[in-house]
Amino acid sequence: MSHEPATDYSIIIPAYNEAELLPATLERVNAVVAEITSHRGEVVVTDNDSTDSTGEIARRHGARVIEEPIRQIARSRNAGGKHSRGRYLIFVDADTLITAELLRQSLAALDGGDCVGGGTLIDARGDRTHAGWAVTVSVSSWNLLSICCNWACGAYVFCRRDAWEAVGGFDETYYASEEIHFSNALKRWGKANGCKFRVLRVHIATSMRKFHWYSPLRILGMCLRLVLQPSRMKSREGCGLWYERPES
Repeated sequence: MSHEPATDYSIIIPAYNEAELLPATLERVNAVVAEITSHRGEVVVTDNDSTDSTGEIARRHGARVIEEPIRQIARSRNAGGKHSRGRYLIFVDADTLITAELLRQSLAALDGGDCVGGGTLIDARGDRTHAGWAVTVSVSSWNLLSICCNWACGAYVFCRRDAWEAVGGFDETYYASEEIHFSNALKRWGKANGCKFRVLRVHIATSMRKFHWYSPLRILGMCLRLVLQPSRMKSREGCGLWYERPES
């Protein structure tokens, strides 16, 4: 994969049927890109076999749209990365609102030359009245795990293009937890090349919609099955929490 970067960084958004939340995400991304005048950025949306107006919405907001017909989060991220032009890659989920401060810190870390990539901490956006305790516990637990294990959350991952290429991108044998495996791969590459992986301390807003779709006990049960049977992460059927949505 050889690229002549026309931009400093690419914001890559994998999206499957995100017509509801994608507009706000892209409006925020466009505002942040416009605010950071020190670097040139582009926005790429991977339309991951959507059946709604996701692709049309992305184009309307000025994003370059890549079509990926096979539904898989890792594959969708990699497709966007392959067609992007930036020397830095920033992967943002379609239900996540980034900030100018987060992008500024990410670019500064990568510009420093001793950072291979990283992630950041998360916060829950919107109404917490439904399963509020479960959201609070889940977010707090993940942030602690992210700091202790030095793992990026899937909602926001940034890295150098050369490192992404060197490790082969996100591992497409996984249908879930690919951001953890990618974090570990970047850490190994970084260690061999004198670079560190950093979890920034800027909180980003991301939706907790799974807690509105499913009960806390059902989510806990799904997660426990994956922990007890890690091989389930290598099939879409075993990762229904990420690939199934309740009927509207």
